[in-house]
Amino acid sequence: MKKWLGVCLTAALAAGVAAGCGNDSKEGASSSPGASKAPEKTKFSISLRTLAFNYVEKSPDINNDKWVKKLEEMTNSDLDIVLVPHKEYEQKMVQMFATNDIPDVVQGAGGVNGKEMAGSVAAGVFMPLDDLLKQYGPNLLKKIPKDAWDNVTYQGKIYAIPEYLSNPSRRATWIRKDLLDQTGLPVPKTVDEYLNVLRAFKKLGLENPYMGRQDFKYADTFFGPYDVYPYLSMFEEVNGQVQPKFMDNENMMKALQTYKTMYDEGLINKEFATINATNYKNAILAGKAGMWTMNANELLQWEQQLKSTVPGAKLEIIPSPVGPDGKGGSYLYGSVTRAYFVKTGTKNAADIIKFFDWMLSEEAETFFTFGIKGETYKEENGKISYTSPTEANGIDEERYRQSFLWLVQDTTYNKGSLSLTEEGKNLIKVYDTILAKEGRDGIQFDPRLDALVKNPDVAPNSDTAPPVLLTHMVKMVYGKEPISDWPKAVDEWLSKGGKDVIKEATEKYKNKLGVTMSRR
Repeated sequence: MKKWLGVCLTAALAAGVAAGCGNDSKEGASSSPGASKAPEKTKFSISLRTLAFNYVEKSPDINNDKWVKKLEEMTNSDLDIVLVPHKEYEQKMVQMFATNDIPDVVQGAGGVNGKEMAGSVAAGVFMPLDDLLKQYGPNLLKKIPKDAWDNVTYQGKIYAIPEYLSNPSRRATWIRKDLLDQTGLPVPKTVDEYLNVLRAFKKLGLENPYMGRQDFKYADTFFGPYDVYPYLSMFEEVNGQVQPKFMDNENMMKALQTYKTMYDEGLINKEFATINATNYKNAILAGKAGMWTMNANELLQWEQQLKSTVPGAKLEIIPSPVGPDGKGGSYLYGSVTRAYFVKTGTKNAADIIKFFDWMLSEEAETFFTFGIKGETYKEENGKISYTSPTEANGIDEERYRQSFLWLVQDTTYNKGSLSLTEEGKNLIKVYDTILAKEGRDGIQFDPRLDALVKNPDVAPNSDTAPPVLLTHMVKMVYGKEPISDWPKAVDEWLSKGGKDVIKEATEKYKNKLGVTMSRR
């Protein structure tokens, strides 16, 4: 299995590795014969999404990475990590199930009914974990909150180990505070005040006053004030009917008009519809952007990377723009960010549960947060001394260790490292004073509505609009279609399967079937 380099979930390789993917597993430490022998390593394969992490995607062989080797040493395990490309994640996952080329452990993007899981849980591909967790997962059961477990439960049985999020308000509005100070303007609050700040950024010669991105992904700040995020969790009850919030035509047109104003005035890149995740981040870290959306927990790392290009740069999280109701913010996340499913028939499942249970131990927290004693941190009089890296490669490596490799944790933020510095303590305060007070949520359904599964063109994802609507949204911002035609776009959505979505959503809501309400 170690011969699998990079991403190997392709049909071309299926014939060569399918047999090995699930049959390399051996009995772990719990079944070692004889006390005189060293415990046998827990050997298993696991698929992990690359998450667009530079450190991961640039690795020549992740299985020989020094941090993976140290993790194996500390857990007496032998991992075969199969990387799934971030950009092709759903496609590769569906392909994996279609070819039956399934590792012992599969990382999903969330709960049991995610699109990427392709109905595999219901099909019996993975085993229920309740009994194993009771016997071998005390840390997991104690520390992971109930709503996270509920998210990975199917027909009364737990089917995955969830990485969880204790604060659902994760994405935030970031600003170049050093540039804001240059404009002499106060921190903006309303949409109009935000636009004035962006205009001032343009006068400073900034290439991207607001950093746009393809599909409005991490560039959706101005849907929040009008409460019209066109996402999977954004249903609401209107006159007894449960429908997507984008059907609020008046407010959706106001949001689109905001983006068109930004486009017309050069406050957002004219090519924003083609800017991918890599180019988005590169532009920001090159000092070419003034405002954008990103997960709050990455603030300090991004600031350090930015300062290598612009030494005087200062990043700050500010309250997101508020709309007519005085509210705003990004969409609230669900309680599960990633989840780990164990394939049915895996022989050493008990030891795999022990491996994940270790992830929530004090030893694991120290390792993932600070690294290796004597190499990346010191300990004096029982107190840890750790300095976060400041150069780009070191920051990427730290982020990889703390976020990518630490498979099960509370991903709100890394409390251990943040608590060591004033900057970190200030970021913790941001969660309590800003993010805790903002965010939009709605009605969502788990499992996903059948009508959405049957009609992918009308189906939104967690943070992107339905394809049939996204095309119109971009055209309207670009001036290729009048924004006043938004009701016609909604009619098209309805005609292509949207009516069935609303009918099913309303029926399930009334009968309280699979309904998930606001986390606040």
